[in-house]
Formats: sequence, structure tokens, C-alpha cells
Amino acid sequence: MNGLAELVKSLGPARIAAMGAVALGLVGFFAYIMLRYNEVSEAPLYTSLGLEDSAAIVRELEAANIPFTLRQDGSAIFVPETEVTRLRMRFAEEGLPAGGGVGYEIFDKTDALGTTSFVQNVNALRALEGELARTIRAINRVEQARVHLVLPERQLFRQETQKPTASIVLKTRGVLETAQIRAIQHLVASAVNGLEPTRISIVDEAGRLLAEGTGDDTSATFLASSADERTLAFQRQVEDRVRDIVESVVGAGRARVKVAAELDFNRVSETRDLFDPNGQVVRSTQTREESSSSREAADGQVTAANQVPNAGPNAPAGDQPQSQDQSSVAEETINYEISKTTRTEVTEMGGVKRLSVAVVVDGRWQTGDDGVQTYVPRADDELQQIQALVRTAMGFDQNRGDQVEVVNLQFADGPPKVATDGAEAGLFDFSRQDLMRFAEMGVMLVLTILVLLFAVRPLIRRILSPEVVTEHREITAQITGPDGQPVTMVLNASGELVPAEPGQAPATPLLEAPTGNQARIEEAKAQGAAQMDQIRRVGNLVGENPNEAAIIIRTWLSEAA
Repeated sequence: MNGLAELVKSLGPARIAAMGAVALGLVGFFAYIMLRYNEVSEAPLYTSLGLEDSAAIVRELEAANIPFTLRQDGSAIFVPETEVTRLRMRFAEEGLPAGGGVGYEIFDKTDALGTTSFVQNVNALRALEGELARTIRAINRVEQARVHLVLPERQLFRQETQKPTASIVLKTRGVLETAQIRAIQHLVASAVNGLEPTRISIVDEAGRLLAEGTGDDTSATFLASSADERTLAFQRQVEDRVRDIVESVVGAGRARVKVAAELDFNRVSETRDLFDPNGQVVRSTQTREESSSSREAADGQVTAANQVPNAGPNAPAGDQPQSQDQSSVAEETINYEISKTTRTEVTEMGGVKRLSVAVVVDGRWQTGDDGVQTYVPRADDELQQIQALVRTAMGFDQNRGDQVEVVNLQFADGPPKVATDGAEAGLFDFSRQDLMRFAEMGVMLVLTILVLLFAVRPLIRRILSPEVVTEHREITAQITGPDGQPVTMVLNASGELVPAEPGQAPATPLLEAPTGNQARIEEAKAQGAAQMDQIRRVGNLVGENPNEAAIIIRTWLSEAA
């Protein structure tokens, strides 16, 4: 104990404080590093949750004693990275997250025996609305969705029935495209019996009307959106065809294709009746012949012969003269069928009125012996061949006024990158998490080096260096003055070299008288003479340059301290 007390006393309070500071700093720094690297890595379990879903998931996590962290005002839940997959499967089995609504699982928690038909119908409607909302949320850019269905009941003894309608409220990330809005309408209409896509209204969270839902198929908005979609789809189709055939020649990514299509959305219906006069065919023939004859007695006499029943006209009437009339009529009617052709033509919407295609291709890049790539434009013959391929791929029609332009220009992105070997690329194929880990380790390494250099090293040097006790000593020297007499010079506390006052004894003599045997005395005298000679020379220099000498001596004193 006495030795330890002597050691502590010899160190002094300054060294003990420095040692304590170094120890505390090192312990705190390395404790932080150990805690940081032993910290459990967290990953998002769910994001963009509603308050109801977040509360339900938190209850389940607390019941299972699983650590979690709430972020983004409770809409995001983070759990240990190793538990993410297992928890998602568990919550999916329990129907979480429900998205702020219920689906068909509502029937799993109710007793059908004690439930009225009205409650069952309401539950069925709620379940259908919840399932549709979940399906809509699966679409990109849709964050939340609410669906409201109006399904009128069929009334007895009524021929006209009211059609069902639907309204949807969406919370989106960004702006939905027209095709996505139409897709939501058709999705809901296909899931509800009798619901038409045009009877579905869609509103976003800002109150903007995305779809009217007026039920009019011929509305201007509906037709305009349909025309734009069909035009864009046709242009993309032609662009893909042309790009595929051009890139197969010039290389992938070395061609740019743009198509401008003008479509005809007028629907025309035309009916024609054509008659062929040379194609006559006898349909029916009708022939009628009539003949009559009559004979009369002379003078109009009436005799017993011509009054006898069934008496012919030639019945003898004695010698009396007679008159006779005969007539004949022949009639023929022929009915003909003439060939008739009925032709009905219906021209649907979307016919191509005009098509313009612009193609820009990059030139060739040749690598020289020095490894430098040089741009070489393509020949005109090659451009003509590419243009012929484009005409065929797009369906060029000169009567429509179609245009095709193929131009060779140097791309701004420079020469194409040379593909590297797959094995070499996989050697440095790090994921984003690996890169973040490496960056964190690099920062920790830099901080450790800085702490060692600028904090630990100075403290250790101060501990190990001995304490320097600075005491003032007057240094005197004898020099020869201008008159040849010795003059004693004194360096005072302010660092100035001044003559000594009369009677002032030197505090630190430059030479001390040697003691001992005679030989050592003689040797000391010789050394003293040599030193006196050097001091005399120094005194002469100091006498000539007193200011410079004072600066040099002050520098020596500061270095010694």
C-alpha cells in the first residue's frame, strides 16, 4: 500500500487526471462500437398502414413478446430482420393488415343461425366492398382505397330495374394514368353483377374527379380517353416492331424510334343493293287460251228442234237458213327474277389515316491499336436498307401519305460499354445492404484512427513525459569590451543581455574550478582556456550584434523548457 501511495504521489494530479480521461474515453468509444455491431438489424414489416391495422399488429407483437419500432407516426412498423418473413406469413393467416376494412372473413366470426337476412345482406355487401378495396390497393401508385356499392333490389311486378352503381375514393402516390383509371373501372364492374364500367365514379384524396360515372358511353370524356389510349397503344406497337428489327442490325440500345399515328375514329355503316340485268331467271310462266262459237236461226225463228234439251247447234231445223259466230283468245304471262346483291360495310373506329416514323441510329465505334474507340458514320447504302426494313415493319402506304425518316447521328452517351465476364462481375456483385455495411465499417475505422491520433496519443504522451519544472537562472558571461577590459554580461528574466551591476555575483558560473589531483587540474585548465577562447569569440559577436544574440539565447531557453 505504501508503494502504491508513493506511486500515486509521484505521478501527480495532472497525470492521474489524464490517465482517467484516457481510460474513460477508450471505454466509452469501444463500448459504443460493441453495442453498435451487436445491435439487431431491423427491417420494415409493413408500411403505409392505417391506424386500425397498426393497432391490431402492435397488439399481436406485444402478445408474442417480439421487439418492434414504430415510425412515420405509427404507419410503419419495423421488426428484427430475421423475423420479417415469419411474421408476415403469420399475420396473413390472421387476415392482417385488413386495410381499414373487412373482407369475406366477416362470415368466419358470425353465427348464421341467429342472424337475420338483412344482416347477412349487409355483411355480404361489406365483404364485397372490402375485397374490392384490397384488390385495388394492389395496383401501383394506389396507397388506400374505399369502395361503395349501390346494389338495388329487384322489385316484384316491375319491368324496369335500376342499374347498380359504384363510387371509389383513392389515395395515390403521384398521378394515376388514364389506363389505370379505366382498369379500376373494369375491375370493379367485372366483380359486380350488372355493373357497367361507365357507372363507376372515381375520386382521389384531393377531391379531383378521375372518372365521372354518368353511364353514358358516348360522353366526350369517355371517347376522348378511349381515343388517346388506342392511339398510344398503336404507336407503342409500331415502335416495338420497328425497334426490334432495327436493333437487330445496329445493336441493342443504338437506335431510337418514334411513331406519330393519326387514326380515324369515325364509325361508318354502308348498305348497297346491286342488280344484274343480265342475270334474268324465269321464275314462273302462266298461259291462258279462250275460244267460243255461237249459231243463230234465221229470222230469229224458234223451232221445236232448237228448243229440245241437249240439242246441238247442228240440229237440223228444216230448210230454214242459220248464222254462226266463232272467237279465240290466247294469253301468256312470264315472271322473271333479276339477280340482286346486298352489301353492308361497317368501318370500325381506329382506322389508320396517316403514319409517320422517325428512326435515329448510331454509327459504328472502331477500336484502334492503342485501345481508343473512334466513331465511324454508317454508309448511305446501309441506311437505305434500314429504311426499307422500317417501311415493311410499319406497313407503309404511300396513298395515305405515310412518311419514314432514317437518320444516322452520333449518340451523346458515347460508345457502347463492353460486356465483362460474368464471373468477374459476380466477384464484386454486392447488394445494397453489403455496401451500406462496408460504408459503416469504413466510417468506424476512420473514427477509430482519429480518436487514437488526436485524443489518445496526446494524452499518453502527456502521461509518459516527465514534469518540467521551469526555474529562472541568470546566465553570465565575461567578454572583452571595446577598451580591452573584461566586461561581465548577464541574461535577465526578460531575455535581454545586459552588463552586470557592480558587486553582482554570477548566479551560474560558466566555469567551475576543478578539484582533484594535479593532472586533472591541468587538463581542466586547458579545457577552460579553450572554452574561454570560444566565449571570448562569442562575446565579440554578441557585442557587435546584441539584438540577434538575445533572440538566439531566448530561442534556446524556450527549447529547453
